Amino acid sequence: MKKYRSQDLINELQSDLRAVIMQATYLKAVDPALLLQQPAPGKWSVIQVIEHLNSYDRYYLLAIERSLQKNRSATEYYTPGWLGDYFTKLMKPGDDGKIARKMQSPKNHRPGQYLDAFPVINTFIDQQQYLLELLEKAREKNIGAIRTPVSISKLIRLKLGDTFRFLVAHKQRHFVQIDNTMSALRSVTGKYPSALPAA
Repeated sequence: MKKYRSQDLINELQSDLRAVIMQATYLKAVDPALLLQQPAPGKWSVIQVIEHLNSYDRYYLLAIERSLQKNRSATEYYTPGWLGDYFTKLMKPGDDGKIARKMQSPKNHRPGQYLDAFPVINTFIDQQQYLLELLEKAREKNIGAIRTPVSISKLIRLKLGDTFRFLVAHKQRHFVQIDNTMSALRSVTGKYPSALPAA
């Protein structure tokens, strides 16, 4: 299992998260009618994808906040757990920027159809800013000793470092989906602007 310097891992996650925030901010310049348009029957719109991510953050930001209240002093190195590492690699896009394996979303994280575009995006950006703050607070904690329960079962608890890694990888995965959705709509409507800025 790859070992990380704890501070380097947090720096990397914050950098990845800032790239996601930049891409989400870019979406605010797009016609909201297009953001709400599904590229094909049964396929999520851009805003539905963002709302799916919001549903995860509603759970995990609070879970992380509670975990950070535990008194565990920081250590220099961090080693992922096998389960957290598996979940992260399952989510993270490949080096080619593509998603290798499609997955079914849990029922409690499936978005509704009738959403208001910009409030959903603004909520997402606000949550990412808060996640950046939580990562900063984690610099003073042992992210290997502290654990957080996952959303699908409170009985499964991941190392805090893996919770952060999974969350960021999950966002990266779905921003690939958003880029693919924009490309699909662009070919149908001819109205979409250029693809998302590179992360």
